[in-house]
Amino acid sequence: MNWNRAVIGIVIGVVLGLLAGGFVYTQFKKAEAVKPSNATRVVVAATRLDLGTRLQSQHLRLIPWPASDPLPGMFTRVEDCLNRALMVPLVENEPILESKLAPKEGGAGLAAIIPEGMRAVSVAVNEVVGVAGFVAPGTMVDVLVTGSVEGRGGSNSITRAILEDVRVLAAGQKIEQDKDGKPQTVPVITLLVTPEDANKLTMASTQGKIQLALRNTMDTKKVDPPPVPQASLFGGGAPPQKAGPVLASRKAPAPPPEVPYSVEVYRGPKREVDNFPNP
Repeated sequence: MNWNRAVIGIVIGVVLGLLAGGFVYTQFKKAEAVKPSNATRVVVAATRLDLGTRLQSQHLRLIPWPASDPLPGMFTRVEDCLNRALMVPLVENEPILESKLAPKEGGAGLAAIIPEGMRAVSVAVNEVVGVAGFVAPGTMVDVLVTGSVEGRGGSNSITRAILEDVRVLAAGQKIEQDKDGKPQTVPVITLLVTPEDANKLTMASTQGKIQLALRNTMDTKKVDPPPVPQASLFGGGAPPQKAGPVLASRKAPAPPPEVPYSVEVYRGPKREVDNFPNP
């Protein structure tokens, strides 16, 4: 008897499941058949697009978009996006927005992604300076320089951080990172800096030896570390002098004795010499 009840329960469950599945399927079909009357179309990327790409018609397509939920800066016509360069990389079907495009006269490639008021400066690097090839486009670095300064004891080497939290625009001629994050050994790194920092970077790369320090892109704090002189690492610098005791123990030299001014005076047959202080 119990076995019959279990079988009946299973059959009823299967039937209810089939009915529910059929109902959901029917509703989905109805939803697909109904097209919203207030729909518009928005321009999206037809495929994955790299940073700096100048948009052409084959890069773009239109997809339906609810008119009641517009995107700020979206485009509804493909021709409004043509010949403008991307300031960010895009994935397939990502909407094209005004904020993602360079100005119409901005050109394409690296020049198009340099913000107004900033400069792109390239410096020569090797595998060591470029942090084993992990300094890639989009990463953030500090710039250290080692050079010589003139002091009392002659020329002394010193290392200091001249720039902090600087964005890498390009590694070699690539303005995008490797998709798998693999290191790229290149002879040149291009950094995004202010005009003032461009002068510092140029002076450091020509008159000293630079080193890049890779940092976490989320770590934007500037710490301004103190310079490190060579003497503090290897010794050999002049020992500091204690100004107080040393100066106190030194006596000023005694002034030379004054020579009196002598005048011979004759009083009758008697000769006398009178001494007067020297004026």
